[in-house]
Amino acid sequence: MLLSLRIENFALIDRLELEFGSGLHVLTGETGAGKSIILDAIDAALGGKVTSRAVRTGAERAAIEATFQVDPLLKVWLEHEQIEPIEGNFLVCSREIVASPSRNRSRVNGVLVNKQQMESLRDRLVEITAQGQTVQLGQPSLQRDWLDSYGGTALLKHREQVSAAFSAYQQAFQALEKRRQSEQQRLQQLDLFEYQLRELNAANLSDADELNQLEQERKRLGHSVELQQQSYQVYQALYQNEMGEKACSDLLSKAESLLTDMLRYDEQIQPILDLVTSALAQVQEAGQEINAYGDGLETDPQRLQEVEERIIELKQICRKYGPTLADAIALQQSLQTELEEITGAGQSLADLEKAAEVRKADLAQVCDKLTHLRQTAAKDLEDRLVSELKPLAMEKVQFQVGITAIAATAAGADRITYLFSPNPGEPLQPLTEIASGGEMSRFLLALQACFSQVDSVGTLVFDEIDVGVSGRVAQAIAEKLHHLSRHHQVLCVTHQPMVAAMADQHFHVDKQVIDLGNGQPEKGRRKKKDAENGSKSNASEVRTVVRVSALDRQQRQQELAQLAGGQGASNGNGSSTDAAAYAFAESLLVQAASLRDSNLPPAPAKGRSRKSRAEKQP
Repeated sequence: MLLSLRIENFALIDRLELEFGSGLHVLTGETGAGKSIILDAIDAALGGKVTSRAVRTGAERAAIEATFQVDPLLKVWLEHEQIEPIEGNFLVCSREIVASPSRNRSRVNGVLVNKQQMESLRDRLVEITAQGQTVQLGQPSLQRDWLDSYGGTALLKHREQVSAAFSAYQQAFQALEKRRQSEQQRLQQLDLFEYQLRELNAANLSDADELNQLEQERKRLGHSVELQQQSYQVYQALYQNEMGEKACSDLLSKAESLLTDMLRYDEQIQPILDLVTSALAQVQEAGQEINAYGDGLETDPQRLQEVEERIIELKQICRKYGPTLADAIALQQSLQTELEEITGAGQSLADLEKAAEVRKADLAQVCDKLTHLRQTAAKDLEDRLVSELKPLAMEKVQFQVGITAIAATAAGADRITYLFSPNPGEPLQPLTEIASGGEMSRFLLALQACFSQVDSVGTLVFDEIDVGVSGRVAQAIAEKLHHLSRHHQVLCVTHQPMVAAMADQHFHVDKQVIDLGNGQPEKGRRKKKDAENGSKSNASEVRTVVRVSALDRQQRQQELAQLAGGQGASNGNGSSTDAAAYAFAESLLVQAASLRDSNLPPAPAKGRSRKSRAEKQP
């Protein structure tokens, strides 16, 4: 149940605080006075769509805070979301809207929450019904969703199973269709891939560096004689010279001997000796290795031919599948993978057809059960809705939920159409095609009354649900709202005096132009004086604001008289209202009091001050 609402800098509201209790609350006022702004604020606090333009002109940000009483179901939700209730019994939904840069944030008991969390919480707190829903009511999807919600948890859970089964069937069907549509292309690709893979496999590719290694080997084999001669010359220069000249190792050996003699007289020679000794060892080792290299070189024309043929083969592979050998090897691996995918990873066309048929059968089975559940819910909704409509001056009404088979979707295989006949002897037809505005208003109210019997939402909001009705019908709507308010908190924007008279709490909404200097409404005398002086008010000094006041009994009588007779004004300036309208208003209040006394209302909520709740907010 909504306990209080605090609004700052939202649309035309500069600052507003309202306290609510149990029962029926009505908001009245002239058209355009700002009644719907208050409902918009409740919607915004619960995550409704809002833009930065909702911020009051001249303000940087808007803030809305709605405080609710926590019931056991809300406690379960809060525990699941790991949010602590305030003082164990209160829940505060707040929304901050920043004008520039445009952004808004939602909090529950001071904890930031996302859009999905707010939508889930909203479904547990408030149900808003407006006459504007008559356009949406013509949508089969909305009629279906309402029926499913009325069917309860079991139906909604089974609908989730249908959605899962539909998704599984779609995947199987799409895989089958993809195979069917691309069969010719698949076979062509299959031939191409198989040919390319055979050629690559036949090349025995394994080492991405093989071509470089073969080219090095070809150079060596092609110049083996020159390499033998040159290696022998290097050997002679380093290690052993047979031409009578001293080799490098001989010279280093002589230097080593001389340095050893010098060391006897000067130890500073030791590092130089070490270097020469090391160089001698390295030269000797190099001479031995170059000698072994030269001995190992052989002229092998056959091997040279094999190498050249392999190089030609690999270069051809690179031209077709390269440009490098590494690219060709990568392509070989990729072709193997694509070939497996094209062949369905072992799954044939027949296998795909069989899988799709199995998924289709599974979908049909769960859809049949969903249809049965909907038929059961539809029968119950038909009976309840007719019983709710009869007291609303629609004694001969007929209502039926039409369920027509259609191709299966994620929401089942049913098309839902609400069929309606308000007059005896007239055939049932789609609701939105024949229902008048007043009949549609009563239908929405009766529908909400049906939902209230199976829904745990504590607060019901009706925005001008009584538009287009009057007289006996308006009285019937008033009594229906009163009946709903015995089990739910009801907030209602209305222009009907009969509805307003039934309120447990009555608020008057109006617009005022205030002087920014003192925050008070402009006085008529000031305006008159300005006019006499030929002056104009500076637009920067005055602003329009929405004000809401709770009415006592006398003020309610004046407001009801205004609604009924349209004479005078409920502005507290002492103006008189037509006596007949006053008498009619008094009779409405007496009649409403008598009706309320004939029912035992629920115990009123023990509200607390707005300040203490705000202090406790995290």
